[in-house]
Amino acid sequence: MLLGKVMIKLFSSKQGVSRDSISSRGCVGSVAHLSDRVSACDNVPVFPSERSVGHDPVVPAGSEEVISGFGAGTTILRKPVTTWAFEYGEPIGVREPAADVPAIPVWKRVLDCVCILLSLPVCLPLMLAIALWIMIVSPGPIFFQQERVGYRRRHFMILKFRTMKVNVETLSHERHLDHLMASDRPMAKLDAAGDPRIIRGGRVLRALGLDELPQLLNVLRGEMSLVGPRPCTVHEFARYQPWQQERVNVPPGLTGYWQVNGKNRTTFTEMINLDIFYTKNMSLWLDLAIIIKTLPAVITQFLETRTRVGAGERRR
Repeated sequence: MLLGKVMIKLFSSKQGVSRDSISSRGCVGSVAHLSDRVSACDNVPVFPSERSVGHDPVVPAGSEEVISGFGAGTTILRKPVTTWAFEYGEPIGVREPAADVPAIPVWKRVLDCVCILLSLPVCLPLMLAIALWIMIVSPGPIFFQQERVGYRRRHFMILKFRTMKVNVETLSHERHLDHLMASDRPMAKLDAAGDPRIIRGGRVLRALGLDELPQLLNVLRGEMSLVGPRPCTVHEFARYQPWQQERVNVPPGLTGYWQVNGKNRTTFTEMINLDIFYTKNMSLWLDLAIIIKTLPAVITQFLETRTRVGAGERRR
């Protein structure tokens, strides 16, 4: 009971929130939506994907999509969704999606709740120990909140254990991500080779994914699932091409198909393709297989990170 009150108090406390704003340099009121129609026999969005000279097309992302992979009986809501307008590759405006998005499949919610319930005897003491460690080694809030783009383009505040010092710059992360998106290089983390902004022990927490444990609360709130593509930042989503936006057609997750199939060894394009594969093949059995593979994948990635860091320190 005491632990629950502490978690609620920490979760509800006001903390600094990193937000990536999109400046409006033009009026999107003139952007026309496609007709509000859904074809029951065609799973391909009908908007064009060709890029015009000098301008990216206005992308009514998802306006004509049929939601696939949810099984029979899934209700498809006919509604306009987020409309993006682009000029010379830069976003000039955005319309927020309507709130009446399709619900997460029942089997997925049941799986999430059952797995969280079964893991509580391990996760709760571990989360309490991590919170205590952060309080000891780094003055400031225990949790870090950040706005992310979730299921069907809905924004929500993701919760993580704070592993960086308070009031440090974060623009280097955005620049690093922009570079990874533009290049064909493996998606190595910026802090893999050492980062003075990380608190003591923070690198281990990040390498093992333990800083993500508070997102179990996001799962319980229905903003995330245990399995799904990682939720991207607003800054990242604003730079997606239309076809890459398909990765938000399923709920974001703590682990996913990309995480157990290479993760930091894959390029940005490969990550997007793996995530889109999951959106088109989501099922109970695939989720169970990913959950089973997650722990071995995390251990393998942690050992690889330690090897790379050790090699870098020896070169110095």
